[in-house]
Amino acid sequence: MRNRVIATGAATLVMALGLTACGGDGDGGGDGAGGGKTIKVVAADYGTSAADASKPFWDKVAKDFEAANAGYKVEVQVINWNDIDKTVKTMIASGNVPDVLQTGGYADKVADDLLYKVDDVMSPKTRANLSKGFAEAGKVKGAAYGIPWVASTRTFFYNKKAFAAAGITKTPATWADVADAAKKLKEKKAAEIPYGLPLGPEEAQGETLMWEMGNGGGYKDEAGKYTINSAQNVETFKWLQENLVKPGLTYPNPASTDRKTAFADFAAGKVGMMNGHPSVIKMAEEAKVEYGMAKIPGKNGPLDSTLGVGDWTMAFQDGKAGKDAVKKFLDFTYTKDNLVKFASMYNFIPVTTDAAEAMQADPKNAKLKDFFAALPTATFYPVNDTSWDLVSAEIKKTGGKAAGDDPKAVLDDLQKKAEDAAKDVK
Repeated sequence: MRNRVIATGAATLVMALGLTACGGDGDGGGDGAGGGKTIKVVAADYGTSAADASKPFWDKVAKDFEAANAGYKVEVQVINWNDIDKTVKTMIASGNVPDVLQTGGYADKVADDLLYKVDDVMSPKTRANLSKGFAEAGKVKGAAYGIPWVASTRTFFYNKKAFAAAGITKTPATWADVADAAKKLKEKKAAEIPYGLPLGPEEAQGETLMWEMGNGGGYKDEAGKYTINSAQNVETFKWLQENLVKPGLTYPNPASTDRKTAFADFAAGKVGMMNGHPSVIKMAEEAKVEYGMAKIPGKNGPLDSTLGVGDWTMAFQDGKAGKDAVKKFLDFTYTKDNLVKFASMYNFIPVTTDAAEAMQADPKNAKLKDFFAALPTATFYPVNDTSWDLVSAEIKKTGGKAAGDDPKAVLDDLQKKAEDAAKDVK
């Protein structure tokens, strides 16, 4: 969840969040006249396989909520990250909107006047428990619409056994170190994929940004203008092409390789090194892969600020359950036990005060210390820019091609689409 040219840390993220929103004009019925008591919940699947799928968590929350609230029903639909955005768009277009949505962004829906304000669907006690920086990041002109769900930061992972087999004794700190280590891993046949470079549609915007940050680039400048085709970003992709892709030191086609593939391959001992979030720890340990962690290498040295990502929950005004039912459900869901359970499933960072404190106090989470410590200075996507969801979708679709095609042409096209999107939402 960004370099100084986008937003630096929570404070700058908050300042960057200026959207244009309109208020809603109804509560959709809820417990009042004409309202229903069936709550439709749509959520993203954070799992990489059936073993760690998100649906069992949501099914349990739904079951427990129904048991505690007679007369209420919860319908849960969990959708993989590749499909959730387009599926929700189809739902909205057809008028079949969910009551509650948990996904990666909320800003485009605020711009279209689709969401309740958080004040309408969360009790004061629950709102007060939200981490302040992220709660502020969910605000549009002083009113909150996005409810933070979980957060994560990124770090550099490497396979200790593969590094030893290749005779690599120094953890890569620069791009040159990464290229040198990848060559050794290939020459010694110590890793099937020396460097995992997932630039596919699952999270191309994340891997792209981490590399661009390493060269002083990013998606926006300090004035808030898109800089996707900056000289630094073009240079970054040229380096990737010449030093990792063409020499066969990563996946044959990074643009079609998703993050979950790279993570699974790392856990299978196939990937020598890659950027990853905390869930990699659990995957690697379960597979008994010895791993090391370090700061993400940049062109001339490790990144001072890593990528930070926050995901969101929101409530739709046109949902059939209404705000009173949604408030009951969200207050129930956002309890310490539920959020600790979900965050622990993937080694994420909770964005409520009590859940974060509970996880940090638990000795079994000692390996997450660096991830927690990196969050205050992490660099974030411009999540509250109303054009960002559109721009992010375009980067997911075609951004990875910059590692295989003409980088400038690919980034020029994305720059134009970003500028057009920014004009359209104003």
